[in-house]
Amino acid sequence: MMRRLVIPALLALLAAPATAQEAFPARGMQIVNPYPAGGATDLMARALAAGLSTRFGQPVVVVNRDGAAGAIGTAAVARSAPDGYTLAFVPALVLTVLPVTQPNSGLRTDSLRPVCQMFSNAQAIAVRADSPWRTLGDLVAAARTAPGRVTYGSLGVASIPHLAMLQWTAAAGLDLAHIPYRGDGAVLTEVLAGRLDAGAIVLGSASGRSDIRLLAVFDTARNPAFPDVPTAIEAGFDVAPTSFGGLMAPAATPEDRIAVLEAACAEVAATEGYRAAARRALQPEAFHTGAGAFAARLQSDATMKAEQLRSIRLD
Repeated sequence: MMRRLVIPALLALLAAPATAQEAFPARGMQIVNPYPAGGATDLMARALAAGLSTRFGQPVVVVNRDGAAGAIGTAAVARSAPDGYTLAFVPALVLTVLPVTQPNSGLRTDSLRPVCQMFSNAQAIAVRADSPWRTLGDLVAAARTAPGRVTYGSLGVASIPHLAMLQWTAAAGLDLAHIPYRGDGAVLTEVLAGRLDAGAIVLGSASGRSDIRLLAVFDTARNPAFPDVPTAIEAGFDVAPTSFGGLMAPAATPEDRIAVLEAACAEVAATEGYRAAARRALQPEAFHTGAGAFAARLQSDATMKAEQLRSIRLD
């Protein structure tokens, strides 16, 4: 009789740790943003952290670990324990561009595992408000009249606005002169001074400005914050290069934990708290996808970016 009571009790004790290990998350988590605090990406990372904390009943904090165009913080997450407790909130470029432009970073296209896409930032072409170019067609006509003489600036060689312009000019058969700067602010200063004909910028940099005119946005649909600005697709060019990204985990993170995180992301993305942050960050209506669609888009983007990067000088 005693033996019949003791053995089940021992089995229950042995099973208890395994059951406890299956609970996830059982403690606080951190989301690394590899860029400085205060930007649009940081705003959305913090909104996601707040939503996940509510759903999991655990603290979720955002840690800003910037440097090397995002490579430092991203590489730190890639090297962290693949347990789902250290995550990255990053743009796709950390896996599709940085492995090429910063080969010593240790990053590869498979360094992180996609969990959910949580943002998509459109790019835009800007000119002075008093520019004679009122449409994208006007710019195209000027560029075809004087190949290689129309100038535009971007926030750097191999930046997303630069690569977006390369994709568009290739589709349009145009030859424009690119001049790199250190940020959208510097680009727009030069546009307003008349030293640049146009600027390739992140759409959010145009928010609240009346001194510039947007000729087009690169996206599949008009942005709700700029309903009067057409897409390049509407102008006849079948290109929509955007900067997208979201939550990622170390590559070896178990499938069951990815599934938990993915489901929680979907719930957070539907909340008014996160959608309000998305509106402030000038997000399109469709900014969220699950892990599968996010991974497929990353793979497609990596292939395209590799081809683009082979065609430009990086030094």
